[in-house]
Amino acid sequence: MSHDHHHGPTIDPERLAYYQRMATAVRELLIEKGILTDAQIVATIKKMEARGPALGARVVAHAWVDPNYKTRLLLDGSAGVEELGIPVDGTRLIVVENTEEVHNLVVCTLCSCYPRNILGLPPDWYKKAAYRARAVKEPRAVLAEFGTVLSDSVTIRVHDSTADMRYLVLPARPAGTEGWAEDKLAALVNRDSMIGVQAAKEPEQ
Repeated sequence: MSHDHHHGPTIDPERLAYYQRMATAVRELLIEKGILTDAQIVATIKKMEARGPALGARVVAHAWVDPNYKTRLLLDGSAGVEELGIPVDGTRLIVVENTEEVHNLVVCTLCSCYPRNILGLPPDWYKKAAYRARAVKEPRAVLAEFGTVLSDSVTIRVHDSTADMRYLVLPARPAGTEGWAEDKLAALVNRDSMIGVQAAKEPEQ
């Protein structure tokens, strides 16, 4: 059984609290100086929270049909996503590809760092301590609980998201989708497949 656990740098709780205090201070300063109103800030937050995984599905579908784009996306996820007019919001995005030999799984062991601008809000289970700990220690068992049972010959790579570095899984393209249009392919891509706990949906027969 082969597990490759890839962990990026993490931020300790005290440093995270510092950034949260700084964010609050900047917000108050922007309002005090009349640059933004509280209502504008709230509206922007709501807009961000309303985002769903459709943008990520669009990225995946485009990568499936355009090999040159996929190469660029895997080399620089941030630039690849922005190439489609999707903002990355200042974080570094790394795209990792699932193949017959390698399966990628994303976690944030510190809190719930997640590419919200592309996938929307993270699911509740992603934020829970049980997933954050077990995804690292026993990823194969966690995947099985999501219905993703992998051969022992498949290497599992666990990627630890951080405050300034996020991951997006490029799931394998389902068989039987040759010649499909991008919008039809995108319908096979869901949030969980871009986190890595599941594969993309199989086409209906």
